[in-house]
Amino acid sequence: MTAFLFDLSFYVAAPFWALMILAPGWRVTRAIAGSPLIVLPAVAVNLILMVPLFAEFWPVVTQPSLEGLVSLATRPEALAALWAQIIAWDLFVGRWMYLDSREKNVHPLVMAPMLLATILLSPIALPAYLLLRVIIAQIPARQALTPEL
Repeated sequence: MTAFLFDLSFYVAAPFWALMILAPGWRVTRAIAGSPLIVLPAVAVNLILMVPLFAEFWPVVTQPSLEGLVSLATRPEALAALWAQIIAWDLFVGRWMYLDSREKNVHPLVMAPMLLATILLSPIALPAYLLLRVIIAQIPARQALTPEL
């Protein structure tokens, strides 16, 4: 069951990623991604895995220590719960990047690799996107990262 939930945490997030990457201009994508509730399926998987281990999680989150985290991580259910939390967080960050990029008229071909990087390594992709925002702010509005018509 743990392996199934581990896999499920990504599968419940994948459709939202697909919409933001493959159909970024579709109004349905904008409507769906406009809600922060898109992270709830991955959060639900996290809770299904974490609630039975709450007594083990509580000391690790209230008095964090590397030893406590290592001890907790020896349990497959705990690692799967942490994975689902990462999936939910990455989706939340990717959702913000998607919405922000649409506001700033960043071309989807620029954002697709950014969003893919967010799925894989959000701690690297988020600062990269923040840097991109700084660069975009320096470009005159009519020369923004949009295609010439």
